[in-house]
Amino acid sequence: MTLDELIKGLDVRPARSSASTAVRVCDLTEDSRTVVPGSLFVARSGTKDDGRKYVADAIRAGAAAVLAEDGSATDPIAIPVVVTKDIGLISARIAERFYGEPSKHLKLAGVTGTNGKTTTTWLAWQILNHAGTRTGLIGTCTVDDGRECAPATMTTLPAIETSRALSTMLEAGCTACVMETSSHSLDQNRVTALSFDVGVFTNLTGDHLDYHKTMENYAAAKAKLFSLLPKDGLAIINTEDPYAAKMVEHCFARTLSCKVGEDADATIRLLATTLNEMHMDLTGPWGSMTATLGLVGRYNLMNALQAAAICHAFGLTSDQIAAGLSAASAPPGRLERVSTSEDEIVVLVDYAHTDDGLKNAIHAVREAMKASRHAGKLICIFGCGGDRDNTKRPRMGRVASQLADEVIITSDNPRREDPAAIIDQILTGIEPNLRRHTQIHVDRAIAIQTAIDEAREGDVIIIAGKGHETTQTLPDGKGGTRTIDFDDRIIAREALKVRRNAGRTSSKPTHKEPRA
Repeated sequence: MTLDELIKGLDVRPARSSASTAVRVCDLTEDSRTVVPGSLFVARSGTKDDGRKYVADAIRAGAAAVLAEDGSATDPIAIPVVVTKDIGLISARIAERFYGEPSKHLKLAGVTGTNGKTTTTWLAWQILNHAGTRTGLIGTCTVDDGRECAPATMTTLPAIETSRALSTMLEAGCTACVMETSSHSLDQNRVTALSFDVGVFTNLTGDHLDYHKTMENYAAAKAKLFSLLPKDGLAIINTEDPYAAKMVEHCFARTLSCKVGEDADATIRLLATTLNEMHMDLTGPWGSMTATLGLVGRYNLMNALQAAAICHAFGLTSDQIAAGLSAASAPPGRLERVSTSEDEIVVLVDYAHTDDGLKNAIHAVREAMKASRHAGKLICIFGCGGDRDNTKRPRMGRVASQLADEVIITSDNPRREDPAAIIDQILTGIEPNLRRHTQIHVDRAIAIQTAIDEAREGDVIIIAGKGHETTQTLPDGKGGTRTIDFDDRIIAREALKVRRNAGRTSSKPTHKEPRA
């Protein structure tokens, strides 16, 4: 396509003294390192860097044109420069246009909320594919573009990469896509150009306030998804959440209310649970069905219900949904069991990194332990990330200390912050009388190894915070960061192997009674 065709009808104008815009564009990129001859380079300023610094690099690499923010310094250069007031929105619309409006040719569901996005999209993706509806996925753990599944680098891809992935899905024969839609992507207009058919609201709890500043701003960003839905679209809303009404305030689509229990358009009830699975009854526009899901935790009921609602909206029958739920597995790092039947303790790895997520994970495991009469303590290992919302640190300390029998506080991804200082902030949320149940190991590997080494037969350990992540970001001592290979699941499996080889139940001489 030519640059003229890409910007036609958009709020874009040639910069003063710019060359002719009648040039052919064969690629789009925001990264000067990936520019190829014929690229349109989007010189966008971000939270960490400013693409405008790399215009010269892009030109040397063969860029055909530059899209910049209005008011940017635009010295006369040999290639066309076009400017706009909202580069995030315009680059998203250009991306959709360049790739042939792929979101209009797919059934597209966007899932937003603080917790539950990954599991809801992961389940819907599996159910739809199990039923023969080839479906792509864009999420925190994985991007399935129809050709291959690759690890994700962020919850929601940048606009150009999103449209490229959707285009690849179409070429690979996909007819649908489910994607996580983060508050950052909505606030930055990364997804505003997409044609969503279904929007899902899971819940809203305290997180990302380092970016949004207030819960009101955070909620407003989430609500943008539902204002994008067409009149014949569907908003699937967790009406148990206090922010549910805010989500649909400017929504013109039909709403499907969801609750665990009764009194909603779609409901779900837990019939039985163990540490391995849940047996459930789901009622909604599909009728009534029962299914067994290989996930643990009452909070996963809402995830399963909303995944079922997406699949029904995309044309699946109740039999197909029930079969898909029963065949589905948990997403990586979501109460993922890393211990085996050979171990006399249970070790689970979870991505919970907010106080609400941590509360849900601990409650889920506690309930499953009681239902299956699983004796033993519940031990929780967690930390908090650096350079992120620090208001949740004492709240997470409070939740863990009040709900778990034993707590080990450690590092998450401290980034540029002092790990010990982060831990001190966590400790402010723990009541003095609960400190005796708390250990501190700044080194995360040591924390995991200690918990597994000291656990007694029947104990359950939750390693929370990093879930599926395979690296850890630490301060480099020079004001920056360094990244090392680190996977909670690998560390835990190695420690379990050492424990099995030692042939002991525990090195601890005593065993405190679990809390009621």
